[in-house]
Amino acid sequence: MLKSLLAGAVAATLALPVMAAEAVRGVTDSEITIGTYTDLSGVTAMWGVNNSNTWRMAFEEANAAGGINGRKIKYIVEDNQYQIPRSVQAANKLINRDGVFIMVGNGGTPMNNAVMPDQLAKGVANMFPLTSARSMYEPLHHLKFGLAASYYDQVRSGVKLFVTERGKKTVCGMSQDTDFGGDVMDGARDQLKAMNMTMAGETLHKPTDTDFSAFVARLRDANCDLVVVGGIVRDSVQIISAIRKSGWNVDLLGQAASYDEAVAEVPGGVTEGFYSMTPVIYNAASDPKPEIKAFAEKYKKQYGKEPNFAAQLGYTAGQLVIQALKNAGKDLNTDTFVAGMEAIKDWHDIFGSPAMSFSPTKHQGSNQSFLCVVKNGHWEPVSTTPVGY
Repeated sequence: MLKSLLAGAVAATLALPVMAAEAVRGVTDSEITIGTYTDLSGVTAMWGVNNSNTWRMAFEEANAAGGINGRKIKYIVEDNQYQIPRSVQAANKLINRDGVFIMVGNGGTPMNNAVMPDQLAKGVANMFPLTSARSMYEPLHHLKFGLAASYYDQVRSGVKLFVTERGKKTVCGMSQDTDFGGDVMDGARDQLKAMNMTMAGETLHKPTDTDFSAFVARLRDANCDLVVVGGIVRDSVQIISAIRKSGWNVDLLGQAASYDEAVAEVPGGVTEGFYSMTPVIYNAASDPKPEIKAFAEKYKKQYGKEPNFAAQLGYTAGQLVIQALKNAGKDLNTDTFVAGMEAIKDWHDIFGSPAMSFSPTKHQGSNQSFLCVVKNGHWEPVSTTPVGY
């Protein structure tokens, strides 16, 4: 009996390391748990709600097709109301209580920056957050992946295009005095430096500012022939309006944060002729391409409204994560997932986005952008060929 007990104890002891090695956070034989914190009820809810809707839609489609290597995806979304404290709280729940395998589509630049250190320390990858900040993929980290061109990339590409192809010689900037605005202006300054030019004038404003007349006068005195706008929706509209009211017909260049239908649809044609660089071209529900039409119809049927730009981004990002999970194979863990992500080369979505590729030294899908312009109250691509710098 003693020999039997000892033999059993030894067998149990030997089995413990094997069992521990097989345990992967958020992964069972039948399920993969994935989480998101994003804005569902705050100032950027139009982005957060639509984006998380299409992440869910992509995962539901994968589940309906039989899952991924025998596993179904369980998707959990928490509302951060575009606030840092609520983001930290939501991330703690997702990581420590729900035990998510990875986090996807997390909303907001400052929110991701605040949460990521602890998140990455716990081995939870941050996949394709809903922001175009460079910090989402730089510096290179095993568990950080960005989807497409950053604000920095977009502006660098746009400034290069306007200088080399449109002959602009005096470039100025009007931007928010925030991390976001800093990314935008860094892109403009670095591109000008690369072309042996300097910023001719620059103004900084608070996100809550509403009077831009003094800023406009300052840049007009600098004889700018291109103004890079580091604004989002409300402040971009106010900047454009102030410039047009002054009678100054200067070219204005925004980026993805201002590439919003709310900017294009301002009554009275105030924003007509406003340019923005975007990493992905928005395809309206009326697009005749069969795959886009089917996507839009399914989204409207499921959620009662047409998909917006953020919805499009979520669907593309969801497809990439699904592909990485497939590439990882049955033996799914953090390392095999990352390797599966890094194995994706020259991948194309249904929306005509730039080809996306990843590698062990490249965790940003693409750094190319499209130039678009407001025409007749809607965004139209100037060219469907993406450009870089």
